[in-house]
Parts: sequence; structure tokens; C-alpha cells
Amino acid sequence: MAQGSRPDRVGDQIRAEIAELITREVHDPGIGFLTITRVKVTPDLQQARVLYTTIGDDKARAETGKALERAKPFLRRQIGRRLRLKHVPALEFFYDESIAQQDRIERIMLDLQAEREANPHLNDLPGDDDTDPAK
Repeated sequence: MAQGSRPDRVGDQIRAEIAELITREVHDPGIGFLTITRVKVTPDLQQARVLYTTIGDDKARAETGKALERAKPFLRRQIGRRLRLKHVPALEFFYDESIAQQDRIERIMLDLQAEREANPHLNDLPGDDDTDPAK
């Protein structure tokens, strides 16, 4: 069995449980539209870094972070009961910046495509074609 397979499996189980618990049992109004994107568990299964995204501005993001911190003891207890681990990993919540970065890259690419469609003469600039200058 691979070294990292158990932490990955435990992380997947924790992600599923946290998502269900937040949806059904955590009734904190500070938690808005929230998605648990990934859970990274250390190889010794002592810590779990929970990555999440939320819809809204920076104020909503900060409020969601505070609400998750308030819900952390409840979530950890419930995970311990549901997964039956000897030691329940300590939960740490982090906002997942990768989704925002992907959106930014996609917007840039769409802007470039729109610019090329609006200015077809830009497609004919030297260096853009695949011809070999040595021929």
C-alpha cells in the first residue's frame, strides 16, 4: 500500500462528513454559501487542513471563517463519532485561493480571445504562425 493512501482516504472521508454536517447540523448564520474543496491530512493523521470556498465579498469570507472557527469543536466531535478514528485530527480551516486564481486566468484568456476576434489583423502578426524561418 502506498505511503500517502491512508491520509488521502481519511481526508476524503473528513471532507464528506464536514460538508454534510455543515449542510444539515451547523445552524450558524455566519456560514453562507460554502463549499469544502479539499482536506489535506498529515501523514501522522494529527492535523487536517480543510480548504473551502465561499460566495461573497471579503466581509462574507471573513464572517464565514469566524463561523467555521466557532463550529470547529462541534465538527471535530462529530467526525470522531462518525469515522471512529483512534485520534481525530485537529481541524484547521483555510480559504482556497486556487478557485479565484483559476477564475482570473479564465477571464484573461476570454479577454484575449475576444480581443483577437475583434481585431483579426492581430492574428497575422509576425511570429504567430507555425512556419519555420529556416525554410
